[in-house]
Amino acid sequence: MEQKQATLAIATALVTDGSRSLFDPVSVRQLSPAALAYFGDAVYELLIRAAYLLPPQRLQRYHEKVVAQVRAESQSAHLKLLEPHLTSAEADIVRRGRNAASSRSNRRDAETYQRASSLETLVGYLYLCDPQRLMQLLAHLPLDSSVEP
Repeated sequence: MEQKQATLAIATALVTDGSRSLFDPVSVRQLSPAALAYFGDAVYELLIRAAYLLPPQRLQRYHEKVVAQVRAESQSAHLKLLEPHLTSAEADIVRRGRNAASSRSNRRDAETYQRASSLETLVGYLYLCDPQRLMQLLAHLPLDSSVEP
């Protein structure tokens, strides 16, 4: 697990200095939850991909591991694991993301999709405003095993 956390930290450092905000939190709060979720989806997948990069594996195995973690059901389960660790401000961001989730895939129930969108909204927000806090939260996820939705 330490190797995965180190890899996640490296991935974050590649696009930020790893410690400071990219944007002013007040400016980021002006973005719609849908925009934050859109951005957070990409960030989350990048960080999950980085977490599984080592040890070297076949590309198909990388893909399987990443897809298992970034699907809506897993994201919903990840959010449940993170909720006890959220600050009240972070819980508000999650609430905004859940309330903004409008459309859904046919294979997912509305609550699962809303929770997944909420996680993506939080990831997008924290990545832009507090990358260190994002890494602290992601350290709580059991990325070595499958999370039961």
